[in-house]
Amino acid sequence: MNYQIQNNKMEQPKDKRTKAYKDWKANQEKASEGLGDTIAKVTEATGIKKAVKFLAGEDCGCDERQERLNRIFKYNNPECLNEEEYEYIADWIENGNDKLNSKQLKEMNVIYNRVFKKKFKCQKCSAPRMMKELVTYFNDYK
Repeated sequence: MNYQIQNNKMEQPKDKRTKAYKDWKANQEKASEGLGDTIAKVTEATGIKKAVKFLAGEDCGCDERQERLNRIFKYNNPECLNEEEYEYIADWIENGNDKLNSKQLKEMNVIYNRVFKKKFKCQKCSAPRMMKELVTYFNDYK
């Protein structure tokens, strides 16, 4: 990280990202990669993990099993929105638009394809389906 000298002190520059984006990003990073992460979260929340570690010791094989399950049953997690994409979608939603002009259609299609790792060529007739998926994804992490 770049530091700046201000008032004869070396200070870290302020983070200029919006609070909404920071909150969304923090929630997004908690998503499970696969079945192993989901099982680990459930066993930790219910106290099973702590009991197993107590009875079997620290090396109970849970971590290796979690990694193996993640590799075998990997979720198709979408990519994170970058701040620019997040703000673009937020502005579109905030303005109460229910239709896309041709420029917005192209931009949203680029965002959709990057986030969902697809090669979808959106037309006016398929835009509602694409936007429903994109807005649902946006709202889940808002």
